Amino acid sequence: MIDPTAIIDSTAKLGANVSIGAYSIIGADVEIGDGTWIGPHVVIRGATRIGRNNRIYQFASIGEDPQDKKYQGERTWLEIGDGNLIREFCTINRGTAQGGGITRIGNDNWIMAYCHIAHDCLVGSGTVFANNASLAGHVEIDDHVILGGFSLVHQFCRLGAYSFAAFGAHINQDVPPFIMVSGQMASPHAINSEGMRRHGRTPAQIRELKRAFKILDRSGLRLAEARTILEEQAKTDEDIALLTAFLDKSKRGIIR
Repeated sequence: MIDPTAIIDSTAKLGANVSIGAYSIIGADVEIGDGTWIGPHVVIRGATRIGRNNRIYQFASIGEDPQDKKYQGERTWLEIGDGNLIREFCTINRGTAQGGGITRIGNDNWIMAYCHIAHDCLVGSGTVFANNASLAGHVEIDDHVILGGFSLVHQFCRLGAYSFAAFGAHINQDVPPFIMVSGQMASPHAINSEGMRRHGRTPAQIRELKRAFKILDRSGLRLAEARTILEEQAKTDEDIALLTAFLDKSKRGIIR
Protein backbone atom coordinates (compact mmCIF):
# COMPACT_ATOMS: atom_id res chain seq x y z
CA MET A 1 0.00 0.00 0.00
CA ILE A 2 3.08 2.23 -0.28
CA ASP A 3 3.63 3.62 -3.76
CA PRO A 4 7.21 2.92 -4.94
CA THR A 5 7.75 6.60 -5.75
CA ALA A 6 6.97 7.71 -2.18
CA ILE A 7 9.94 8.79 -0.03
CA ILE A 8 9.69 7.63 3.58
CA ASP A 9 12.32 8.40 6.19
CA SER A 10 13.72 5.37 7.95
CA THR A 11 12.65 6.75 11.33
CA ALA A 12 8.99 7.24 10.35
CA LYS A 13 6.52 4.86 12.02
CA LEU A 14 3.57 3.61 9.99
CA GLY A 15 0.69 1.65 11.48
CA ALA A 16 -1.19 -1.24 9.92
CA ASN A 17 -2.93 -0.71 6.59
CA VAL A 18 -1.48 2.76 6.03
CA SER A 19 -1.57 3.85 2.39
CA ILE A 20 0.96 6.34 0.96
CA GLY A 21 0.34 7.73 -2.53
CA ALA A 22 2.71 8.51 -5.37
CA TYR A 23 5.52 11.02 -4.76
CA SER A 24 4.48 11.74 -1.19
CA ILE A 25 7.24 12.50 1.32
CA ILE A 26 7.09 11.28 4.91
CA GLY A 27 9.87 12.86 6.96
CA ALA A 28 11.77 12.00 10.09
CA ASP A 29 9.91 11.68 13.39
CA VAL A 30 6.51 11.17 11.80
CA GLU A 31 4.02 8.64 13.15
CA ILE A 32 0.91 7.64 11.19
CA GLY A 33 -1.77 5.49 12.79
CA ASP A 34 -3.58 2.43 11.48
CA GLY A 35 -5.78 2.76 8.44
CA THR A 36 -4.77 6.29 7.49
CA TRP A 37 -4.73 7.09 3.76
CA ILE A 38 -2.22 9.60 2.39
CA GLY A 39 -2.81 10.70 -1.20
CA PRO A 40 -0.19 11.58 -3.83
CA HIS A 41 2.17 14.54 -3.53
CA VAL A 42 1.60 15.04 0.21
CA VAL A 43 4.48 16.29 2.39
CA ILE A 44 4.47 15.44 6.11
CA ARG A 45 7.31 16.65 8.33
CA GLY A 46 7.99 15.87 11.96
CA ALA A 47 7.68 15.94 14.76
CA THR A 48 4.13 14.96 13.74
CA ARG A 49 1.74 12.38 15.17
CA ILE A 50 -1.27 11.40 13.06
CA GLY A 51 -3.90 9.05 14.44
CA ARG A 52 -6.05 6.36 12.88
CA ASN A 53 -8.32 6.35 9.83
CA ASN A 54 -7.51 9.81 8.54
CA ARG A 55 -7.65 10.79 4.87
CA ILE A 56 -5.17 13.40 3.64
CA TYR A 57 -5.52 14.44 0.02
CA GLN A 58 -2.99 15.48 -2.60
CA PHE A 59 -0.70 18.49 -2.22
CA ALA A 60 -1.39 18.96 1.49
CA SER A 61 1.53 20.21 3.63
CA ILE A 62 1.38 18.76 7.12
CA GLY A 63 3.75 19.51 10.01
CA GLU A 64 5.83 22.16 8.27
CA ASP A 65 7.82 24.76 10.21
CA PRO A 66 5.71 27.49 11.82
CA GLN A 67 5.41 30.75 9.90
CA ASP A 68 6.73 32.80 12.80
CA LYS A 69 9.88 34.92 12.75
CA LYS A 70 10.65 33.88 16.33
CA TYR A 71 11.04 30.26 15.25
CA GLN A 72 14.70 29.26 15.28
CA GLY A 73 14.50 25.55 14.60
CA GLU A 74 13.34 24.42 18.04
CA ARG A 75 11.78 20.98 18.33
CA THR A 76 8.00 21.48 18.17
CA TRP A 77 5.04 19.23 17.42
CA LEU A 78 1.85 18.66 15.50
CA GLU A 79 -0.75 16.19 16.73
CA ILE A 80 -3.73 15.09 14.64
CA GLY A 81 -6.33 12.71 16.06
CA ASP A 82 -8.50 10.08 14.39
CA GLY A 83 -11.00 10.12 11.56
CA ASN A 84 -10.13 13.51 10.08
CA LEU A 85 -10.59 14.46 6.44
CA ILE A 86 -7.97 16.94 5.16
CA ARG A 87 -8.48 17.99 1.56
CA GLU A 88 -6.24 19.33 -1.20
CA PHE A 89 -3.64 22.07 -0.55
CA CYS A 90 -4.29 22.34 3.18
CA THR A 91 -1.39 23.64 5.26
CA ILE A 92 -1.05 22.73 8.94
CA ASN A 93 2.04 23.97 10.82
CA ARG A 94 3.76 22.79 13.97
CA GLY A 95 3.80 24.85 17.15
CA THR A 96 6.38 27.30 18.47
CA ALA A 97 8.37 27.18 21.68
CA GLN A 98 6.80 30.47 22.79
CA GLY A 99 3.27 29.17 22.18
CA GLY A 100 3.48 25.90 24.05
CA GLY A 101 5.26 23.93 21.35
CA ILE A 102 2.29 22.15 19.82
CA THR A 103 -0.47 22.49 17.26
CA ARG A 104 -3.26 20.03 18.00
CA ILE A 105 -6.28 18.83 16.00
CA GLY A 106 -8.86 16.49 17.49
CA ASN A 107 -11.05 13.84 15.89
CA ASP A 108 -13.58 13.67 13.06
CA ASN A 109 -12.90 17.10 11.61
CA TRP A 110 -13.76 17.98 8.00
CA ILE A 111 -11.11 20.36 6.67
CA MET A 112 -11.76 21.34 3.07
CA ALA A 113 -9.36 22.49 0.35
CA TYR A 114 -6.89 25.34 0.83
CA CYS A 115 -7.48 25.74 4.57
CA HIS A 116 -4.62 26.96 6.75
CA ILE A 117 -4.11 26.09 10.42
CA ALA A 118 -1.18 28.05 11.82
CA HIS A 119 1.26 27.39 14.64
CA ASP A 120 -0.01 26.69 18.16
CA CYS A 121 -3.66 26.38 17.14
CA LEU A 122 -5.85 24.03 19.17
CA VAL A 123 -8.78 22.57 17.22
CA GLY A 124 -11.37 20.35 18.88
CA SER A 125 -13.45 17.59 17.33
CA GLY A 126 -16.35 17.48 14.90
CA THR A 127 -15.55 20.82 13.27
CA VAL A 128 -16.06 21.85 9.64
CA PHE A 129 -13.69 24.23 7.85
CA ALA A 130 -15.05 25.18 4.43
CA ASN A 131 -12.69 26.02 1.56
CA ASN A 132 -10.01 28.63 2.31
CA ALA A 133 -10.91 29.10 5.98
CA SER A 134 -7.74 30.21 7.75
CA LEU A 135 -6.55 30.41 11.35
CA ALA A 136 -3.73 32.67 12.47
CA GLY A 137 -1.44 31.51 15.26
CA HIS A 138 -2.64 30.56 18.75
CA VAL A 139 -6.31 30.27 17.78
CA GLU A 140 -8.57 27.89 19.74
CA ILE A 141 -11.53 26.23 18.04
CA ASP A 142 -13.84 24.27 20.33
CA ASP A 143 -15.91 21.22 19.32
CA HIS A 144 -18.50 21.33 16.52
CA VAL A 145 -17.57 24.79 15.23
CA ILE A 146 -18.28 25.56 11.56
CA LEU A 147 -16.17 28.05 9.59
CA GLY A 148 -17.63 29.19 6.28
CA GLY A 149 -15.51 29.52 3.17
CA PHE A 150 -12.86 32.27 3.20
CA SER A 151 -13.48 33.05 6.87
CA LEU A 152 -10.43 34.39 8.70
CA VAL A 153 -9.63 34.19 12.41
CA HIS A 154 -7.17 36.62 14.03
CA GLN A 155 -4.41 35.29 16.27
CA PHE A 156 -5.24 34.41 19.89
CA CYS A 157 -9.00 34.33 19.22
CA ARG A 158 -11.23 31.54 20.47
CA LEU A 159 -14.44 30.17 18.96
CA GLY A 160 -16.79 28.45 21.39
CA ALA A 161 -18.50 25.11 20.85
CA TYR A 162 -21.26 25.01 18.21
CA SER A 163 -20.52 28.52 16.98
CA PHE A 164 -20.83 29.29 13.27
CA ALA A 165 -18.95 31.79 11.10
CA ALA A 166 -20.57 32.71 7.78
CA PHE A 167 -18.54 32.77 4.58
CA GLY A 168 -16.01 35.57 4.44
CA ALA A 169 -16.33 36.43 8.13
CA HIS A 170 -13.35 38.28 9.58
CA ILE A 171 -13.07 37.42 13.26
CA ASN A 172 -10.90 39.55 15.56
CA GLN A 173 -12.45 38.72 18.95
CA ASP A 174 -13.80 35.64 20.69
CA VAL A 175 -17.05 34.09 19.46
CA PRO A 176 -19.15 32.63 22.32
CA PRO A 177 -20.64 29.13 22.06
CA PHE A 178 -23.78 28.64 19.93
CA ILE A 179 -23.59 32.05 18.23
CA MET A 180 -23.52 32.76 14.49
CA VAL A 181 -21.35 35.64 13.26
CA SER A 182 -20.97 37.23 9.85
CA GLY A 183 -19.44 40.22 8.12
CA GLN A 184 -16.18 42.13 7.92
CA MET A 185 -15.53 42.70 10.80
CA ALA A 186 -17.72 39.92 12.12
CA SER A 187 -20.71 40.71 14.32
CA PRO A 188 -23.24 38.43 16.04
CA HIS A 189 -26.20 37.46 13.90
CA ALA A 190 -28.26 34.82 15.75
CA ILE A 191 -28.10 31.53 17.59
CA ASN A 192 -26.95 28.55 15.53
CA SER A 193 -30.41 26.98 15.75
CA GLU A 194 -29.94 24.52 12.91
CA GLY A 195 -26.69 23.28 14.41
CA MET A 196 -28.40 22.83 17.74
CA ARG A 197 -31.18 20.76 16.17
CA ARG A 198 -28.64 18.58 14.40
CA HIS A 199 -26.92 17.89 17.71
CA GLY A 200 -30.11 16.88 19.48
CA ARG A 201 -31.19 20.06 21.26
CA THR A 202 -34.93 20.27 21.89
CA PRO A 203 -37.07 23.26 20.83
CA ALA A 204 -37.24 24.29 24.48
CA GLN A 205 -33.44 24.26 24.80
CA ILE A 206 -33.08 26.30 21.64
CA ARG A 207 -35.59 28.86 22.94
CA GLU A 208 -33.51 29.27 26.09
CA LEU A 209 -30.39 29.85 24.01
CA LYS A 210 -32.21 32.46 21.93
CA ARG A 211 -33.27 34.19 25.14
CA ALA A 212 -29.66 34.17 26.34
CA PHE A 213 -28.52 35.62 23.01
CA LYS A 214 -30.97 38.50 23.34
CA ILE A 215 -29.71 39.26 26.83
CA LEU A 216 -26.09 39.11 25.71
CA ASP A 217 -26.30 40.91 22.38
CA ARG A 218 -29.62 42.70 21.96
CA SER A 219 -30.46 44.10 25.40
CA GLY A 220 -28.02 47.02 25.42
CA LEU A 221 -26.62 45.81 28.72
CA ARG A 222 -22.95 45.96 29.47
CA LEU A 223 -21.24 42.57 29.35
CA ALA A 224 -20.89 42.31 33.11
CA GLU A 225 -24.59 43.09 33.56
CA ALA A 226 -25.64 40.51 30.98
CA ARG A 227 -23.31 37.96 32.58
CA THR A 228 -24.98 38.47 35.96
CA ILE A 229 -28.44 37.82 34.51
CA LEU A 230 -27.28 34.69 32.71
CA GLU A 231 -25.62 33.35 35.84
CA GLU A 232 -28.94 32.39 37.42
CA GLN A 233 -30.07 30.52 34.33
CA ALA A 234 -26.70 28.76 34.15
CA LYS A 235 -27.40 27.04 37.46
CA THR A 236 -30.02 24.80 35.81
CA ASP A 237 -29.07 24.91 32.10
CA GLU A 238 -25.87 23.20 30.92
CA ASP A 239 -25.75 25.12 27.64
CA ILE A 240 -26.01 28.49 29.41
CA ALA A 241 -23.37 27.31 31.89
CA LEU A 242 -21.07 26.57 28.95
CA LEU A 243 -21.76 30.07 27.62
CA THR A 244 -21.03 31.84 30.90
CA ALA A 245 -17.86 29.80 31.49
CA PHE A 246 -16.64 30.89 28.07
CA LEU A 247 -17.30 34.55 28.90
CA ASP A 248 -15.30 34.23 32.10
CA LYS A 249 -12.24 32.88 30.25
CA SER A 250 -12.27 35.30 27.32
CA LYS A 251 -9.04 37.30 27.00
CA ARG A 252 -9.62 39.22 23.77
CA GLY A 253 -13.20 40.18 24.56
CA ILE A 254 -16.19 38.78 22.71
CA ILE A 255 -17.81 39.84 19.48
CA ARG A 256 -20.95 41.85 20.34
